Amino acid sequence: MLSIQISSPGKVELVEQEKPILLSDQVLIRIHYVGFCGSDLNTYLGRNPLAISPVIPGHEIGGTVEAIGKDVPAGLFAEGMSVTVNPYTACGKCSSCRKGRPNACEHNQTLGVQRNGAMSDYIAVPWGKVIPAPGISPRDCALIEPMSVGFHAVDRGAVSDIDTVMVIGCGMIGLGAVVRASMRGATVIAVDLDDEKLDLAKRLGATHALNSKSANFHEELMALTGGCGPDVVVEAVGSPVTYVLAVDEVAFAGRVVCIGYAKSDVSFHTKLFVQKELDIRGSRNAMPSDFNAVIRYLSRGNCPMEELISRIIKPEEVSETLQYWSENPGKVFRILAKFD
Repeated sequence: MLSIQISSPGKVELVEQEKPILLSDQVLIRIHYVGFCGSDLNTYLGRNPLAISPVIPGHEIGGTVEAIGKDVPAGLFAEGMSVTVNPYTACGKCSSCRKGRPNACEHNQTLGVQRNGAMSDYIAVPWGKVIPAPGISPRDCALIEPMSVGFHAVDRGAVSDIDTVMVIGCGMIGLGAVVRASMRGATVIAVDLDDEKLDLAKRLGATHALNSKSANFHEELMALTGGCGPDVVVEAVGSPVTYVLAVDEVAFAGRVVCIGYAKSDVSFHTKLFVQKELDIRGSRNAMPSDFNAVIRYLSRGNCPMEELISRIIKPEEVSETLQYWSENPGKVFRILAKFD
């Protein structure tokens, strides 16, 4: 079978591998589409310290069931069923796992990062990691995982209908946070540098949209929040500038939820942590309930999925496309590699 492999920084190869041998407790998935995550881009650029090398990337999966192991409980899956995959592992023993938060497992290994991922014709995974998505196309299944990360951040922020939520960054994960916060009845303020992304955020449920390049950004935000600032800020960029912005602009007694990884040290005025009595919360990966919530949302059929996909590429176009993405980061929602 064909696989995409990042063999070293800046080098992508197409390699032939043996088709996976299906174990008794596994499901064999025919891969149709796999999304490229920012972690895959960083692996390509040599900036992902967690990634093994060489590595087959990919954990945003859209596929169909090809075969089912003999020990998989009957009735859960059927051949040809559209599915995605929970790409994380959990040791079951660390502090996070024992507290019922396996998404933050200390020893997590994500597909395509700490272990080979899904950018191949086939992948075999334990049946408990396979998530049925009836009525959703394999293409759209590849968008479930990144959107679920945004859903999880809103859950971490304990967002309710009395909150004003500012989401910084309107990529796929940030847009997932916009959708989930609006579904919970919150007033949502989307923030980005790109007006096209902001327009899409409004169609997905944002009440207001602010371009952070505006010279009057703070004044505009204060006008929208009655002079108080947002109750919850979701940081979905991973930049020192946006981390500081989140702490500066969140309301007193507010919550800041951090999804993005800043690639360099961030300098804060720590007095704001105390003066505002802030809750600063990390948000990592997603829980099965987040995946299921995204599937229910997409099943409604009113999400403009085509607008969330920047381009669909063939395996032989991966290297060129990753280079383009690295040079034009603000122009990309999601790139999908197509395997059929």
